[in-house]
Amino acid sequence: MKTKLKHWGAVVMLALGASSSSHALVFAVNEGVTYRVTNDEIAAKYAAIAADLGKLLKQPVTIEPVGSYPVLRKGLAAKSYDLAMVHPAHVSIQAIKGSGYHLVAITKGYEAYSANFLVKPDSPFKSLADLKDKKISAPDEDSITSWMVRATLRDALGGADKVSYIYTRYQDAVPFMVDNNFTPSGATAAGSVIKGWEAKGGRVLAKSRPVPIKHIIAAPSLTAEQVQKVRDYLVTLDTTDEGKKKLETTKYKGFAPYGEAEMLAIGTWLGL
Repeated sequence: MKTKLKHWGAVVMLALGASSSSHALVFAVNEGVTYRVTNDEIAAKYAAIAADLGKLLKQPVTIEPVGSYPVLRKGLAAKSYDLAMVHPAHVSIQAIKGSGYHLVAITKGYEAYSANFLVKPDSPFKSLADLKDKKISAPDEDSITSWMVRATLRDALGGADKVSYIYTRYQDAVPFMVDNNFTPSGATAAGSVIKGWEAKGGRVLAKSRPVPIKHIIAAPSLTAEQVQKVRDYLVTLDTTDEGKKKLETTKYKGFAPYGEAEMLAIGTWLGL
């Protein structure tokens, strides 16, 4: 009987060992809080890339859409995500600084994300200095756009508190706030919103410092070799026809390497 128990114990241990070595890696994906994208759409975008990463790392990779920043922060702090696509730079930088995550790559086309300060065509404002003691509309208070807005106004006016803020849920609500005189200026970083504003004669008063967004970061549980494998895969995706086809669903041009020290310096500017 004891021999049988030892035998079954060994089988269980082997099974547990096999299970732990092949457990699914979690790839969290956040597409921001100020855009209208469903979880199913997000998961579908990255399915082909997740399949490739699973083969590369010899472990299945599951996509976990995470729309809420508090949930995203909690997961990153707990190191629940092995990989993460993080739209807001400040959340990514916080994970690198506080939870040991490593910057793998940034997303091409989003290397120079800037908050644009919109004003009406007939606005008397000439510079950011004219916004002092005024109201400004901006997207969600914890969006990367609003973090950039506050850092820019801090530099221009001597303090981010020199203006009053009215936050909206989505980027495309900002022009409405300016058009209807709720605020004399509004800030957005959404390219389509800015383009639409200028197309109807609106002005861009100023722009913030550019900040790369949509970072791919890796948890400290991944080895340096694994992180490099993921980086090499991502930054070369756009160099082959097969890779470009997989990028089509994401609607991104590709990925590029970026210095972690430089990213942390941006965090200092943001006030992190």
